[in-house]
Amino acid sequence: MKIAALYDIHGNFPALKAVLNELESIKPDWTVIGGDMVSGPMPVQTLECLLDLQKRTKIKFIRGNGDREVVEAARGRKLEQLSEQGRKTQRWAANELTDKHLEFLANLDSSAVIQMENAGEVLFCHATPESDEQIFTPLSPRKRLETLFARVDQPIVVCGHTHMQFKIELEKTHVINSGSVGMPFANQPGAYWLLIHSNGIEFKQTQYDFERAAGEIRKSNCPTAENFIKNNLLHIPDEKESMVLLEKIPKDKLK
Repeated sequence: MKIAALYDIHGNFPALKAVLNELESIKPDWTVIGGDMVSGPMPVQTLECLLDLQKRTKIKFIRGNGDREVVEAARGRKLEQLSEQGRKTQRWAANELTDKHLEFLANLDSSAVIQMENAGEVLFCHATPESDEQIFTPLSPRKRLETLFARVDQPIVVCGHTHMQFKIELEKTHVINSGSVGMPFANQPGAYWLLIHSNGIEFKQTQYDFERAAGEIRKSNCPTAENFIKNNLLHIPDEKESMVLLEKIPKDKLK
């Protein structure tokens, strides 16, 4: 049995296409889309592609904080917790999507469970089992990590949200971060995702034509397209530096 976990696409349609092309030869039994699909430069193309994919393969969708915020933006919420650039992106994406798209996003589940042969159940959530926006990394205090996953019954939890691939072994649970397809924090650009199979897990990285992707993204007319191209496509945040910065977020912000 094989499960492909694709998290944090963030409207990077060229990256999504590259991963889906690779999956054509892998042929996973399930594909899990782990949230934050549309909050980025090509939301309509990304979501339409994923909706079409479910006609051809078994797929589970879960909600990310970005998906929730786009729906909130469509409903007139102020999104005061976001930066000005973040608010601009979410509001623009909300205006690009149709009512049908927004209804789909509004009704997503926060988690999904798949039974794996020889491994038991795997729980998929966006950030943590109880929140779509809690932040943790391998640098987080062990006590806090144990608390975040204390109520989990499954032996494996797959998450995303912090855009970097890692594995943490807790007393009862293995926590695996899939990384980000569209906005990775890593050592080199690419689309990062996870493949789970009966023999274990594989952290995957898919390369694609970044210059061509930049051209596609520019045509989207997203107001933050150039910033996305510069800081999340051609150049990306360093994994170790990002981990340190995330750990400096005040504890009252780690919701």
